Amino acid sequence: MSSQLISSSPIITEIPTPKLHSRPHTLSQRTQIPLHVYKHPVAILLELSTSIKEVYQILPHIIKSNLYTEHLFQTKLLSLFCNHGCIAEAARVFEPIQDKPEVLYYTLLKGYAKYSSLHEALLFFVRMKVDNVKPVVYNFTYLLKVCGDKGELRRGKEIHGQLIKNGFSSNVFAMTGVVNLYAKCRQIEEAYKMFDRMPERDLVSWNTIISGFAQNGLAKLALGLVVKMQEEGQRPDSVTLVSILPSVADMGLVKIGRSIHGYVLRAGFEGLVNVNTALVDMYSKCRYIGIGRLIFDGMKQRTMVSWNSMIDGYVRSGYAEEAMAIFEKMLDEGVEPTDVTIMGAARACADLGDLDRGMFVHKLLDKLKLGTNVSVMNSLISMYSKCKKVDLAVDIFKKLRGKTLVSWNAMILGFAQNGRVNDALNYFYEMHSRNMRPDTFTMVSVIPALAELSVTRQAKWIHGFCIRSCLDDDIFVMTALVDMYAKCGAIHTARKLFDRMNERHVTTWNAMIDGYGTHGLGKAALELFNEMQKGVVKPNDVTFLSVLSACSHAGMVEEGLSYFTSMKRDYGIEPGMDHYGAMVDLLGRAGRLNEAWNFIQKMPIEPGINVYGAMLGACKIHKNVELGEKAANKLFALNPDEGGYHVLLANIYATASMWGDVAKVRTTMKKKGLQKTPGCSVVELRNEVHSFYSGTTNHPQSKKIYAYLEELGNKIKAAGYVPDTSSIHDVEDDVKEQLNSTHSERLAIAFGLLNTSQGTPIHIRKNLRVCGDCHTATKYISLITEREIIVRDMQRFHHFKNGTCSCGDYW
Repeated sequence: MSSQLISSSPIITEIPTPKLHSRPHTLSQRTQIPLHVYKHPVAILLELSTSIKEVYQILPHIIKSNLYTEHLFQTKLLSLFCNHGCIAEAARVFEPIQDKPEVLYYTLLKGYAKYSSLHEALLFFVRMKVDNVKPVVYNFTYLLKVCGDKGELRRGKEIHGQLIKNGFSSNVFAMTGVVNLYAKCRQIEEAYKMFDRMPERDLVSWNTIISGFAQNGLAKLALGLVVKMQEEGQRPDSVTLVSILPSVADMGLVKIGRSIHGYVLRAGFEGLVNVNTALVDMYSKCRYIGIGRLIFDGMKQRTMVSWNSMIDGYVRSGYAEEAMAIFEKMLDEGVEPTDVTIMGAARACADLGDLDRGMFVHKLLDKLKLGTNVSVMNSLISMYSKCKKVDLAVDIFKKLRGKTLVSWNAMILGFAQNGRVNDALNYFYEMHSRNMRPDTFTMVSVIPALAELSVTRQAKWIHGFCIRSCLDDDIFVMTALVDMYAKCGAIHTARKLFDRMNERHVTTWNAMIDGYGTHGLGKAALELFNEMQKGVVKPNDVTFLSVLSACSHAGMVEEGLSYFTSMKRDYGIEPGMDHYGAMVDLLGRAGRLNEAWNFIQKMPIEPGINVYGAMLGACKIHKNVELGEKAANKLFALNPDEGGYHVLLANIYATASMWGDVAKVRTTMKKKGLQKTPGCSVVELRNEVHSFYSGTTNHPQSKKIYAYLEELGNKIKAAGYVPDTSSIHDVEDDVKEQLNSTHSERLAIAFGLLNTSQGTPIHIRKNLRVCGDCHTATKYISLITEREIIVRDMQRFHHFKNGTCSCGDYW
């Protein structure tokens, strides 16, 4: 034997190929192995070895004792090298052997199939034929398995052909391997065809086809096969249950899951770790996380998969804090996380917006050297984005090698979630320029970003892109498009898309109902909701929030009160903080302020910022100082750093001519360093976005804009417009009018009128609520210019046309 075999290195770079191969022998043809060889101390040591290191320590003794020519040692060494994945060393043992028994060929082929490439395994299989070694059934199953694992369908079919040629087409063991091949290569119909032709089927065959259907997303058919196997007299074992439970989870069939759980207990499988882990996963995905936790806590042994299933279950169920508690418990027990664990923990931190623990997870994955794992890094990108640290996400993205579509999607969504719309679009354009084909997730990330821009031209472009990418039949993409058109002011286009959809998700209905609501089309919103109630899609909490908001915008108070009651009574949906806020807004806008305040006092949960914010806004509209002060004081306590509430209270005081109180509020703001959010209006013209702030003169066309505004002011006054300057004091009346006339939306409207042709609608976006004076002025401007002016403020759309507004002066 070559001295290289006893080298400490486990890698031998060259395998010599003899020119001639002697005909292999079966073991019965071999010389009887002497008894003293069996009982030799070195033979016993070799038999007891458990690691490749121990094998290398024994090798010198084999050489020294001149035992390397004994077939026992050759066979044992070959088997040990193959078992430890040292195929090159196994080949060096194999080649010099004279009169090789067939079993050595089989052992080495198994080693090649398990630890080497498919190409090397097939070459050795051909070598066996050259050496006149007749293959046995498990030679084919080894090769079929590696083909299935690697998705090598063409090679697998060739091996299937050889299997038939060698007379194993009726062998249950061989044909189970064939079924497994086709199932793993996603040829499930062919897999079932092979299974159906089998003259006999054992439990392994049934488990293979059931697992195949389950892994190919055919959960219902997989469940049907479990029923069929029992009808044919086969009892499911633990492998069957572990294969079928994920299908039960995917379909949300918790009743069937409980039946399987009962079978587990009756069959005595409750002590098996893999079965318990599958049950934990099933209950967690079916939203029965409490039962999953009970099973998890009762497990005497847990695998890494058990921990991961529990963490993932809590994250899926919306219990991110509990997910982190399990993660921390796992670390305390000394269990080393895997990439799946890290991704689950990162998702939990993202949902919590917990930057500190998110950075701890980041440091931990660096320690575990998982920084090259693209999936793990993608989860970090999402985590930092949701924690409002999108620049850190960008740093990770830029350094990431082997970016996948998921990486780009995570970054685009991160920008969109953080209001960096232009960055989201730029990354989308760059991804497209790199010939990376977007998927559904890409589009439902970038379309909402475009919706925030509220530019109809770009909305049409992205719609066309979806059509060209063959994504216009996808329910989620179409839902995003409906929502986008509604937010771009094209509510009729949104409805056309909605009507063309063959299938609608609850989010589709929500998007259309909410679109009608924000456009002040309350009646249309309620008609659509009534249509929804007659169908199979059931409304959820978001649906009712959209309905209540629509009622609020349209002044449909009694309808809103009725739907609020129906929400819990008829659908079992518990109102959340947003629903209570919508109800206060509904009552407050209608002037029923005392009723709104009493509603707040009777709330079963502690009122939040949005509830008191709605109350304060209503007090501003209806000039109620007393309740306005009460709501403002609550808001100051809940969010002392927000200057907008102070501004609203100051405006309430100003409307009541309580100038001393106005001064006090402004002094308080100055002491606390609070500032009013400046009004900003945006208009898009010829692929360029123009932004305007109140009273600014930094736009290139400022002189023309201000001159035109003065001209418009004179014309609308002649038409009957009377300026409202009640909230301004300490200046002359003409200055008050000038301050109002240079609000950001009026600058944007003037610019749009100056730079577009007659008949073209003007689309304006504003970051704050349109003030009453600008609302009145814009109605008159639409009348004298004969233009449609569409303004989207922070709360809703206003369609100004022929001197009227779609809101009916109710906003």
